Amino acid sequence: MKLLRDTSLIFNRQLGLLLRNPVWIFVGIFQPVMYLLLFAPLLKPALQVRTNAEAYQIFVPGLLVLLAIFGGLFQGFGLIAELRAGVIERARVTPISRLALLLGRSLRDTVSLISQAVIITVLALAFGLRVFIGNLLLAYLLLALISMMTSAISYGVALVLKSEDALAPAMNTVSQPVLLLSGILLPLTYAPGWLQGVANWNPFSWAVKGIRALFQGDLGAPAVWQGLLIMAALAILAVGWAAREFARSVR
Repeated sequence: MKLLRDTSLIFNRQLGLLLRNPVWIFVGIFQPVMYLLLFAPLLKPALQVRTNAEAYQIFVPGLLVLLAIFGGLFQGFGLIAELRAGVIERARVTPISRLALLLGRSLRDTVSLISQAVIITVLALAFGLRVFIGNLLLAYLLLALISMMTSAISYGVALVLKSEDALAPAMNTVSQPVLLLSGILLPLTYAPGWLQGVANWNPFSWAVKGIRALFQGDLGAPAVWQGLLIMAALAILAVGWAAREFARSVR
């Protein structure tokens, strides 16, 4: 019960800080919306599909995963600012759970991501996207696991590096190959065999496959459950590691 109470306190504080300046939610979706408006119309002939709905069922899931990965991996910059301002240092004198310090922040990031995902999905519906509501909710669960994992990793790395100058290249170095090998913009079925083999070791490629299957109405596809299991396991590992880093920083 103490963990839940402490997590709720941190979450409410962090959410309040976000809502005081909601422009960050719209800044976060600006690039995905530009992709949706300017890039997606080219997909129908490129993917050789019959309708715009089919093209968006392939493209929008990748766009949402892109948002979850980038939105999570760069959350550590805010934590470094709090470290510099002494916010984390002051937590040392409180009895608050060190795990709650992480979970409250990561849950705030997840709520922000899902809000952005809903906006993008609604916009895509206006362009012809069709998806079952049950499948969509399961896809949002998968996105939430991705956000929880990537934000936890970002917070953990930020606590280790304690410098924006070091965090930026570290996150960029990790994010670029991860994104390119996940088939976010276009399915990797169009890639050479060796590239597909390498991509199979990228957990985000399984998440993209799973969400695409959900958007296409294939709830029973193995990729859906494989993606959920992989992301859930990685989220637990990431949260456990980042929580230990919080415990070391707030002793």
